[in-house]
Amino acid sequence: MGESTVPSISAVLPAWNEEANVEKAVRDVTAVLESLGGDFEVIVVDDGSRDRTGEVVKGLMPEFPRLRLVPHPVNRGYGGALRSGFTAATKELVFLTPADNQFDVQELHKLLPLIPEADIINPYRANRQDPAHRRLNAAAWNGLMRLLFGYVARDIDCGFKLFRRAVINRVTLTSNGAFLDTELLVGAKARGLRIVETPVTHLPRTAGSQTGAKLRVILKAFRELIRYWWRLRRELANERKQEQL
Repeated sequence: MGESTVPSISAVLPAWNEEANVEKAVRDVTAVLESLGGDFEVIVVDDGSRDRTGEVVKGLMPEFPRLRLVPHPVNRGYGGALRSGFTAATKELVFLTPADNQFDVQELHKLLPLIPEADIINPYRANRQDPAHRRLNAAAWNGLMRLLFGYVARDIDCGFKLFRRAVINRVTLTSNGAFLDTELLVGAKARGLRIVETPVTHLPRTAGSQTGAKLRVILKAFRELIRYWWRLRRELANERKQEQL
């Protein structure tokens, strides 16, 4: 691929207490984007980490001039980190991958050929390397989403995505929590945007700890779901009225 054929890409890496993982994540993502030969930036959102995550990123910036740090003074949550990263993104495409190194970022190479036919590429973890209770929670959540909204995606909470930045202008994102993935995909589907799926590799976490299965995170997602169901109905009704004017 030459530079003229490669879309520009903003890589967004949300990070919370990922001191042990973030350097490898930055190096791996940068290497993949450099191999494509196009224009890119790497944005790490330090979501109020209590460890040295931000300091590690700052230490890498002289070596990687396309690396940017978006710091949160306090923890806002996964959705808050993503929204900050999406707002900071300036390129044509947004590549989302967490800083925990549980995805093989080389698989961006298999996502890019799909983008001409997609607005969002939302892969699914073919062999999810998470504890059984997390897999059970995910299956229940995906089932509930299908019941409420119809089929949206096989793995609605997959943190490895590639999408057109223009999607952010079409879909309203408000969640600071784990519900943001659902907001993005359900909102996109409701507006007729194209979602493409493909399997990707999921790797075991080798350092740090996960937070997504904590009871407070799950309860917050359910509260946001109830509010979102009503909000989406109002948004779509208003958009239809605007189209008729």
